[in-house]
Formats: sequence, structure tokens, C-alpha cells
Amino acid sequence: MSEVWKPSVTVAAIIERDGRFLLVEEETGDGVRLNQPAGHLDPDESLQEAVVRETLEETAHDFVPTALLGTYMSRYVSARTGGDVTYVRFAFCGNLGAVHDRPLDKGILRTVWMSYDELAACPEKHRSPLVLKCIEDYLAGQRAPMSLLYAHPNIVARKDANEDASRG
Repeated sequence: MSEVWKPSVTVAAIIERDGRFLLVEEETGDGVRLNQPAGHLDPDESLQEAVVRETLEETAHDFVPTALLGTYMSRYVSARTGGDVTYVRFAFCGNLGAVHDRPLDKGILRTVWMSYDELAACPEKHRSPLVLKCIEDYLAGQRAPMSLLYAHPNIVARKDANEDASRG
């Protein structure tokens, strides 16, 4: 029986302030790269919960998503290992909130604010081609309402049941 192909679902926060975008500089298997605050969708969470969590973990800031910027697909082949993964990225724009006194996620070296021109000048440092594409779509005014996204209550119900069992 052949293995079932499954893309990796990720989320990303596109955050702009005064013409600059919040990015993270992170250690990857292919070296230090730039990315938006982003990461994988975890079990038992909605896409909105995932982007809020990832932004907090990677930047120590609260994030309130206000619009779906877009849904993107990209294939990544590691230059180092030859590993091949397809990603489906849900990118959100929104408001940056309070900063917290907490360490950044493992592998995140620092946060950095960059203009579009600064980011466009260093594509070899991007974690994926989606980094610049998302910013271009943001600058073009692309937005979709959050109401397009729906997570059935059984997502949260499963999370709540797991938390109750662990307290048991």
C-alpha cells in the first residue's frame, strides 16, 4: 500500500508598522533565514489560534488577526538533505499587541523590522518564496474576511477533553 501524501499546514502573521514588517531571524537546517512569525498548525487548535500562538512564541507579542491575507502553497526541497515537503500557508494580517517578558521560541535568534525594499534585496535569506509574496499581497491591499474561516466546535471540544483528562 502506498503512503498517503499530506501537505504541512502552516500559519503566518503579516504585521506592518510605519512601512516596515515584523520578521524573525531563525536557525534552520539550511542556515539562518528570515520569515514572518509563522509555524505549524497544532492538533486541537483553529487557524486563528495557531497564528496567535506562533506570533507570541516567536516574537513575545500578542497578535490579533483581523483579515485572511491569503492561502498559499509552496514546495520546499532542503538544499542540505534533499527532503521534500509541500506547505499550505494561511497568512493573516492584524494588529500587534503587548510585548511580554518571555524567551523567544527555540531557533528564533531575534525579531527584526524591515521595509519591503530591504526584504526584496535579500531573497537568498528568505525561509521560503512565500515571505515576499505575502508582503506583496499585503501591499496590494489583498484581504479576505475572517468569516471565511470556520473551525467546528469539536476542535475545541477535543482540546477541552484532553485537558480534563490530563488534570484527572
